[in-house]
Amino acid sequence: MPQLSAPIFDFGDMTALAIEDSHTRPPRIDGILAMTGPSVTADPGCLPVRGDLAHIKLAGLYFVPHYSVPMPHKVLPGAILRIAGREDADAIRELPAGETFNVLDIAGNWAWGQLGEDGQVGYVALSGIEVIEQ
Repeated sequence: MPQLSAPIFDFGDMTALAIEDSHTRPPRIDGILAMTGPSVTADPGCLPVRGDLAHIKLAGLYFVPHYSVPMPHKVLPGAILRIAGREDADAIRELPAGETFNVLDIAGNWAWGQLGEDGQVGYVALSGIEVIEQ
């Protein structure tokens, strides 16, 4: 079996994942989850869910093909939150410099995510955010 040149996961100073994950999960859902009709839809810009992807905290509440763990980034001065990942897309608002933008997806020069834990959702240019070093 070939040897890996780098670990698959980086847990920082930890050697294993935390057993308790309530910080990323909604309250426990009792009963059987079944596809009994159309999925509930979220208002655009309010919850971090779109047709193909949602925040991991919404697993079990919204049905999408993929769930993502947020990657926190710091908002740089002048960053604009937009409804789509294009310069000509309508602006939602200017993001407050220094705040956290939780990135859930990156495509090209754009990141899709949410301002803080429960703020507005949209797209921001990668040049308007930077990774928060942990």
